[in-house]
Amino acid sequence: MTKADLVARMADDAGITKAAAEKAFNSFVDAVAESLAKGDKVTLVGFGTFSVSERGQREGRNPRTGETITISASKVVKFKAGSKLKDSIQ
Repeated sequence: MTKADLVARMADDAGITKAAAEKAFNSFVDAVAESLAKGDKVTLVGFGTFSVSERGQREGRNPRTGETITISASKVVKFKAGSKLKDSIQ
């Protein structure tokens, strides 16, 4: 499912225009991104939880040359599915 498919589905389900649904979707994505950038968790009960985790610096290998390289520390977004989402897939 693409963003366009999701926006169309939201518009149909809510009985609103696609433009309004896209605006709502973009607002949701922006709010989640801002919250995660601050280091907060975003919990949607039944759906899941978005959180930020830190990866430490580590060593890796360049697959072409076999040379050892240092991979910098970074922050990554994690998602843990909620119980209702897990159950809907089963």
